[in-house]
Amino acid sequence: MAHEKLWGGRFTQPTDKFVEEFTASIDFDKRLYHQDIRGSIAHARMLGKQGIIPMADVEEIVHGLQEILRKIEAGQFDFSVSLEDIHMNIEARLSAKIGEAGKRLHTGRSRNDQVALDIRLYLRDEIVEIDAYLDLLIDALLCQAEQHLGVIMPGYTHLQIAQPILFSHHMLAYVEMFKRDRGRMEDCARRADVMPLGAGALAGTTFPIDREHVAELLDFPEVTRNSLDSVSDRDFALEFMGASAILMMHLSRFAEELILWSTSEFGFVELSDSFCTGSSIMPQKKNPDVPELVRGKTGRVYGNLMALLTVMKSLPLAYNKDMQEDKEPLFDTIDTVKGSLKIFGDMVREMRVNGETMRAAAAKGFSNATDVADYLVRTGMPFRDAHEVVGKAVRYCIERCKDLLDLSPAEWQQFSPAIGVDIREAITLEASVNARKATGGTALERVRDEIERAKTGK
Repeated sequence: MAHEKLWGGRFTQPTDKFVEEFTASIDFDKRLYHQDIRGSIAHARMLGKQGIIPMADVEEIVHGLQEILRKIEAGQFDFSVSLEDIHMNIEARLSAKIGEAGKRLHTGRSRNDQVALDIRLYLRDEIVEIDAYLDLLIDALLCQAEQHLGVIMPGYTHLQIAQPILFSHHMLAYVEMFKRDRGRMEDCARRADVMPLGAGALAGTTFPIDREHVAELLDFPEVTRNSLDSVSDRDFALEFMGASAILMMHLSRFAEELILWSTSEFGFVELSDSFCTGSSIMPQKKNPDVPELVRGKTGRVYGNLMALLTVMKSLPLAYNKDMQEDKEPLFDTIDTVKGSLKIFGDMVREMRVNGETMRAAAAKGFSNATDVADYLVRTGMPFRDAHEVVGKAVRYCIERCKDLLDLSPAEWQQFSPAIGVDIREAITLEASVNARKATGGTALERVRDEIERAKTGK
């Protein structure tokens, strides 16, 4: 039997069946059930406190909503497309259950401010979970950094060997990125943490409601200040999706490095079998599917951000049905970010680091060339002149299949008489790394300090 529309008094014809299905949002917004019920309970208690509806009705409403919550969580609630959305599904069931009292619940509110409330509550809860997953990933990175503190690897620019660095220093670079992602999420949560209920459809309500009391019941620190903005604003969701896009970009960059590092050509790391798959035809293959998928899902999150930006870009105030399209990209972004963070944290924690392979790679490509130039500068030579001297030395080595550490004192002297016998000690991998002691550098003592700093949350 079709449900009678709760808004159908003005209409004389039933909604077309396909239109009903096309405009319904219950298939995806039913995940807001907990927030919808929580908001309705707070609204009902406020209505009773203000004497707008009888307290006896409030008790019936609250008990009825709590029973509906139990039914939904037990999988015993049938959602109806004909009732369009989560709000109507719950309200219709409540009215059917408790009668007249249930019909008073919607006094002083609209679905417009109701859905704005639900999304803010939902996003606030989800950001707490995302923050926890970010913590786990940061902790996994710090564990790897601490466990392999002495491992030297090549640092790259343009994907060409540049200078030797500590593997731990590389891990800490991602720690910094993900700490900033946490900061962006915290900023977003603060702006989402504003209570819109009481804005009504767009102009407020004629009833003597107490919005601040509802905010207190729902743990909001403040209420929105303009009813039009309250129901038509989705920039808090856009901000979250923008922060999520940046977070996924960081994950994607890390994924790309893990994909490269786990190849036979690099051999820097080995991912656990739990996070890889094989080939249906090539028995030797171990494919890094998890980082590849995270890299791919980054584009999905970018697309969600553009989808909602496009929805909102030309909407006149206040609410428009277009805004129903906010939920699917938002929900998908939340699910994608949480899944990607969870799996990445576990994968990084179980990753095996091949320190000897990293060190061997760092010894190639003249990664210590800058250290020779720095050595010459300390003798009083201008840096640009030192740069030219070392460039000639590198060319000499390439032509003779040598490394800078292979050059004899006599060979060094032909490039500059300022180069003494102590040059070799100055350009070992350890010397190169540990000479970079300025704040933010890759020296062992500096990296150790930064690990402790990150662990204490400073």
